[in-house]
Amino acid sequence: MKIFLQVLLMIAAVALIAIIVLQPSKGEGLGAIGSGGQLFFAKNKGLEKLLDKATMWLAIVFGLLLILVEVYDRVF
Repeated sequence: MKIFLQVLLMIAAVALIAIIVLQPSKGEGLGAIGSGGQLFFAKNKGLEKLLDKATMWLAIVFGLLLILVEVYDRVF
């Protein structure tokens, strides 16, 4: 069971990294101070929303799996 939880944790970690890397940048860093006009004309709002929600849920799953692995480690 411990190995199964650890494999799930590894899959969730890799998926979370992939989702974060796929997200478009939301700003231009310091360049946004003077010319932040491009920020308001993003093209794929639906894709950004989907990636944001997927990131949130994967982070929750990752956190819960971390807690489960730790609890399983201490109990068994």
